[in-house]
Amino acid sequence: MPDVRTQGPRSAHHYDDAPDTDAAFRRIAALPDGPERSALRQEVVCAWMPMAVRLARRFRHRGETFEDLQQVAQLGLVKAVSRFDPSLGTAFPSFAIPTILGEVKRHFRDDLWIVHVPRRVQELRGQVRSADRELSTSLGGAIPAVHEIAAHTGLTEAEVRLGQGALESFTAQSLDALPGRFAGGHPLTDTLGGMEPGFDLVVNREALRPLLRALPERERQILYMRFFCEMTQARIGLQLGVSQMHVSRLITRTCARLRRQVLAEARDLGRAS
Repeated sequence: MPDVRTQGPRSAHHYDDAPDTDAAFRRIAALPDGPERSALRQEVVCAWMPMAVRLARRFRHRGETFEDLQQVAQLGLVKAVSRFDPSLGTAFPSFAIPTILGEVKRHFRDDLWIVHVPRRVQELRGQVRSADRELSTSLGGAIPAVHEIAAHTGLTEAEVRLGQGALESFTAQSLDALPGRFAGGHPLTDTLGGMEPGFDLVVNREALRPLLRALPERERQILYMRFFCEMTQARIGLQLGVSQMHVSRLITRTCARLRRQVLAEARDLGRAS
């Protein structure tokens, strides 16, 4: 099988890494599916691989390793070779370049964002980032203000701020990282709050509220005096004219009933979900 890099005269492409594979593509189109067609298609992919690497190089320094960018660009090249139809009269680079660039851009859009960001916000991020670099160069390295970026891009200041916020959403920062530029700072884990025990108390009270309202007046009064007014059982008994032992039995019995009701409701909610 002839080398696809040296088939026939070189095409008049404006690329230094564009081999002449016209004849190979015509053969691929004429061959049925099988090992010979797959092997020839693989040769064409290898011949155009330098172009895929060149296109991947455009996206360096955007938060992704160059090795991964090359792999994504090469995947786009494989798709382009598989889908290219020479009978349409289009030069292969005209078809392959948008396919490869589209694959790389989809990789950035769909696979690398740590936080889900809508497409429109991703576009704002790109506009703000480009404007920031351009203005920084013209301002001698100074950081451009929001209104300057807005005037440069034609965006509103609110859109610029939204794009700036998305700049921080592309990658995640470790909780062990030290914020700022000072080595003597504290890691982000030190800024995390603990569990607030009062939240559980609020939740429990709200769960018990309808059950307490359904209790007989005497039992509800005893619970209120014991747990809300923090009165002793002896004092409750003295105020109601009953013994402390009787108050204790009423509290134990009522609390047990409330507990059964709460557990039953929790089981019912679990089955419903």
